[in-house]
Amino acid sequence: MKKLTSRSWGVSNSYKVMKLNQLIRGWINYFIIGSMKRLCENFDARIRIRLRMCIWKFWKTPQNRAKNLIKFGVERRAAYKIASCCDSYACLANNGHIKTAISNKRLTQFGLVSMLDYYIERCVTSHY
Repeated sequence: MKKLTSRSWGVSNSYKVMKLNQLIRGWINYFIIGSMKRLCENFDARIRIRLRMCIWKFWKTPQNRAKNLIKFGVERRAAYKIASCCDSYACLANNGHIKTAISNKRLTQFGLVSMLDYYIERCVTSHY
């Protein structure tokens, strides 16, 4: 997972999501017998944080970051303050405004499969 969400890997974010989905589905299908609801919740959170970091790096400039944050519903003043902030990518990915702009719902719309949802779906269908 860490390799697929590397910020320095020079592929598009949609390709990263496609590869992550393959990894998630394969991993869940292989380990379906185990009880891993909590593990899936933790990995979901980590994957989303790492994707937010990739998206933040993809936006590159403070002007572009602010513009995209405003487009996704962050108020103008907060967007410019966050965009010009020089905190680490990991720190910014946990920022409330960025979590609001790049929400779980948006990541799902972008194509990311939720590990927990896929696990629950497969658990319910595989035991009957």
